[in-house]
Amino acid sequence: MQSQPEREKTADEFAADNFKYRWIILISLIFTSIIDILDQTVANVALPQMAGNLGVSLEEISWVTTGYMLASTIILPMSAFLSDRLGRKRYLIISILCFTTSSFLTGISQNLPEVTICRILQGVGGGALMVSAQATLIEIFPKKEQGIVQPLYMFAVVAAPVFGPVLGGWITDTLSWQWCFLINIPIGLISVWMLASFLKDKKRSVASTPTDWTGIALLTAGIGSLQYVLEEGERSDWFADPLICALSSIAAVSIASLIYWLRSPRNRYPVVDLSILRNKSLVAGTIIFATIGFGVSGVTYLYSILAQTIQGLTPMETGIAMLPGGIATALGIVASGIIFRDSKKSPEPHLICLFGIFLTAISLWMFGHLTPYSGPDQTNLPLILRGLGLGFLAVPINRAIVMSLRPDEVQQGTSLTRLFQLLGGSFGIAILATNLERRSEFHRANLVGAFSSANPIFERQLSGFTGFFMSHSSGINHAHNLALAMLDQSLSKQAMTMSFNDAFLLVFLFTVLTTPALILLKTQKESKK
Repeated sequence: MQSQPEREKTADEFAADNFKYRWIILISLIFTSIIDILDQTVANVALPQMAGNLGVSLEEISWVTTGYMLASTIILPMSAFLSDRLGRKRYLIISILCFTTSSFLTGISQNLPEVTICRILQGVGGGALMVSAQATLIEIFPKKEQGIVQPLYMFAVVAAPVFGPVLGGWITDTLSWQWCFLINIPIGLISVWMLASFLKDKKRSVASTPTDWTGIALLTAGIGSLQYVLEEGERSDWFADPLICALSSIAAVSIASLIYWLRSPRNRYPVVDLSILRNKSLVAGTIIFATIGFGVSGVTYLYSILAQTIQGLTPMETGIAMLPGGIATALGIVASGIIFRDSKKSPEPHLICLFGIFLTAISLWMFGHLTPYSGPDQTNLPLILRGLGLGFLAVPINRAIVMSLRPDEVQQGTSLTRLFQLLGGSFGIAILATNLERRSEFHRANLVGAFSSANPIFERQLSGFTGFFMSHSSGINHAHNLALAMLDQSLSKQAMTMSFNDAFLLVFLFTVLTTPALILLKTQKESKK
């Protein structure tokens, strides 16, 4: 058995080796995170072709995304526990191999059940790749280089979903949907080789402590049920569906029991360490990241529908229209990285976060005042401002969280913030989808009252359209019906636009209400204590 000094020397040697190859390790971790994020955005574009080739409906093919999200949200909060048990290097390599192998199996699947099972395995492998990569970077890079490394890593991570829809459209049109998954294989294998060759794990005393099977079971049941309800609730008419009601009850009971069990003195080795939430910067960051998840996923969902219904864009054109916003996010991250490059001279994270929230709020306010005639020219500026705002939010919040945590707490802390960001996104899409449908019905019911002979504007437009159709060889009755259909279509478009405005303003409200959470972020002086 080694003496304590020998063990410390060995740990120092490991640290020295990682320091020597830290930039190579950074590249491998960037590759690892990119294939995970890229896979999600590319797969979404391929769903219609997958549905056609597999002979299923668009509703059934949604399990390709639902299965992945279920697995990733369950595995995410357990990542710190698994990393401690297996060692971070081993856990990273196992996760990448699981993700890469399941990508191959997804690409050769012949039916929907096979694809769904493989996507669930992908979620197990890819769910915690980002937080594991981030925790590794905290360990191997000195504090003075974190101001460069974290923005650089985040820049690469943000670039992936920006170009994902365009890449997915090109792969699907040029090759086939299978290649959206097979493309992960070489990148995954290269990442495994680089990590296996250059990353040295810390020497860990993996004690033979009991596994918290009760916590794992409650976590799986609670988070899994909640994620399913959020993913499928709107399609199933929410609580009109007995399955949604049952799973909602399971989620509520399981999550409440999980919180009680994790805080119980009898549970000495919890699967998730909730004591870390005593850190006020982590709590603030988690709240803000949940709101960011709500806003990012929600606005992306809203704009995708708006672009293809109100503006008449194709899916590919929609992806291209969103490119400037994604590029703006990347530029915001680069600018934030430059601002925080020198930790001694950099401003407080609160100030940069306020600027990011300000830009985001302006963009959402602009989105909330569109008209049925608003085209891409009217939505380009809000998309760019939103992108810049997100870039100026992500880096300072992430910095404030990381600076407030010990190195051994980073994976647990970042996994919780990432979990709440994903759940915030799921809540966002679920709430906004329901709100969009109901507000559209509400506005249509209000507007339809204008379809009256007592309304001179309606009569003038009806007469004009009727005359137009009669001039094109239509009989008076047929022309009258065509004119009514044209006006009804215009009314529906107006009602839908108003419902989009309501939804964007709802996201605006959530964003503004998050601002007080910045008070909880530690100042740089507090973080150094």
